[in-house]
Amino acid sequence: MSKSTMKAVKSVLGQPLVLADIDKPSPGPEQILIRVGAAGVNRPDLIQRAGRYPPPPGAPETMGLEVAGTIESVGAKVTQWKPGDRVCALLPGGGYAEYALAHGGSAMPIPEPLSMTEAAGLPETVLTVWNNVFEMGRLKAGETFLVHGGASGIGTTAIQMAAAWGAKVYATAGTDEKCRLCEKLGATKAINYKTEDFEAAMRAEGGVDVILDMVGAPYFDKNLTILKDLGRLCYIAFLQGSKVEGDLTRLMLKRLTITGSTLRIRTDAYKAKLAESVVAHVWPMIKQGRFKPIVSRVFPLGEADAAHAQMDASDHAGKIILQVAT
Repeated sequence: MSKSTMKAVKSVLGQPLVLADIDKPSPGPEQILIRVGAAGVNRPDLIQRAGRYPPPPGAPETMGLEVAGTIESVGAKVTQWKPGDRVCALLPGGGYAEYALAHGGSAMPIPEPLSMTEAAGLPETVLTVWNNVFEMGRLKAGETFLVHGGASGIGTTAIQMAAAWGAKVYATAGTDEKCRLCEKLGATKAINYKTEDFEAAMRAEGGVDVILDMVGAPYFDKNLTILKDLGRLCYIAFLQGSKVEGDLTRLMLKRLTITGSTLRIRTDAYKAKLAESVVAHVWPMIKQGRFKPIVSRVFPLGEADAAHAQMDASDHAGKIILQVAT
């Protein structure tokens, strides 16, 4: 392999993922080039692979929305970073590779005391949770918070951040083992949705102020029922359907707010502001030991196909990581 190329995971619709040589990118004026140490695997990667989530204009065709690594070079307008800095970064794509481009504002220093492998699982999950739960959802200390899919990368992140923020946390998960993990991470109670009705359980607990939902249609009506007055329902995905029906009367009588968002299409300026807030508010939680990313399993870059299979099976807890460099 020459210095002008790099190894990256390539995807062809309906085919196994393969490691191939592609051109090594060069940073634009506001970009940094990262020598990738590790990359996070996220469910949107699987959706992109299936042809249902194309990258935004100008983004790499290869998958990968978050990495941790060492800056190789910086663009002419980048002043906050220099070669050799260790960072984790949110990407519009291209993380499944030996080198990846990121906008300078989307990078964050790897927080102490985390390893590069742990830090690779931070950007997509932490920025998503901060944006939806704390900014759009306005979660306050003393309020009650429910996250569906509590054992996922998003879920384990949301539980720890909300608990550290001073909220009373609940979660749903698909096995008793995953429920115990959620409780270990700070949930007051985790509900096995396969054996217990979370709507009845949360009504018995007095309702919820903020809900983070990635399930979608099957939970919509129940979410409206358990939300308290002025409750906030935040959508980040709809894994089981996006079309819903509901009684608007409850929205009006309870004065509810429903939000939805996706980070990938937001502007570089928006992501940079979000990253600044995360470094200011969440990095201290990590340094103080109140939040730590949960790594389920680490795969070599060349085994991205196996990593996707585990993600698709939903039998993991926390983040799945691709190890790129040692």
